[in-house]
Amino acid sequence: MSTYRTAESVSPKHPDKICDQISDAILDAHLLQDPNARVGVDVAGGHGTVFVTGEITSKATEIDISAIVRRIAGNVEVIEHIALQSPEIAQGVDIGGAGDQGIMVGYANRETPELLPLETVLSRKLNQYIYEKWPYDGKTQVTLKDNQIVSVVASFQNAKHDELLECVKTWLTTEPLAKYGDVDFHVNPAGDWNMGGFDADAGLTGRKLIVDNYGPRIPIGGGAFSGKDPSKVDRSAAYMARKLAIDYLKKRNAKEVFVYLAYAIGHNQPLEASVVIDGVQEQVEGYDLSPNGIIKFLDLKRPIYEETARYGHFGHKEFSWEQNSCSNKIYI
Repeated sequence: MSTYRTAESVSPKHPDKICDQISDAILDAHLLQDPNARVGVDVAGGHGTVFVTGEITSKATEIDISAIVRRIAGNVEVIEHIALQSPEIAQGVDIGGAGDQGIMVGYANRETPELLPLETVLSRKLNQYIYEKWPYDGKTQVTLKDNQIVSVVASFQNAKHDELLECVKTWLTTEPLAKYGDVDFHVNPAGDWNMGGFDADAGLTGRKLIVDNYGPRIPIGGGAFSGKDPSKVDRSAAYMARKLAIDYLKKRNAKEVFVYLAYAIGHNQPLEASVVIDGVQEQVEGYDLSPNGIIKFLDLKRPIYEETARYGHFGHKEFSWEQNSCSNKIYI
């Protein structure tokens, strides 16, 4: 029986990704001045207006949120509504507990050098390739049948159909991971378009969770990453789960690894820390999985987060939770 798999990617100028980048740029600005800042910022934007809301408790001064927004989103009206972190939440975090309950899923496999699902990597690589030529709002989607590309969707602002189609075909013939026969191309399938980003649509922080994670083949816990400081396990424990998945993949010479971490607000140890190695479950051992332990181990109190909001949070060797895994040729 044939196996089909599909994944999509969106460009950094997609409205949702613009919001993610603004949220994380605000976080970075605070961490640059105060590594212990508590930040939870959400952004909604579109049609000339950006609304920034959330909770920030920080010693940082002179953070120009409007300037950050306009650097990323252009000349827009900015509405700010920021409060302090709830003291009832803070009291649990202050003693080293998790900032919220949640379930985090980590994953790694040997299909690609990035240790990610093949369809996810291909859709991302195609998006990045096109974005170099058309740095605008855009989406890509790749469908595999038995690991061969059978269909490609590419929609990009300010790109003419014939030029975009030629670009996609060039990528297909030059991408080492791309195996294909007859490919069904859908290039600007609704017609060429020039209005994109906040001019055409609204965006919201945390609305591209599958793109941010591993693609639709892999389950996720449900929590968004962007705009959250690492005391929030939605982010830090998700990164740790990925690190654990890579570690177990390597040391057990496995083909596929899932990691599941679950936390309760105010508690400093996970309620679940399990790893599934090639279908066999066991308990994670040998790691400090407290929020503070994760933060220290992965060095997460740094202004590194705006870049994570562009093309997914996993599979990029510069991030500490990847531990330069992309340079190790352990894929098949």
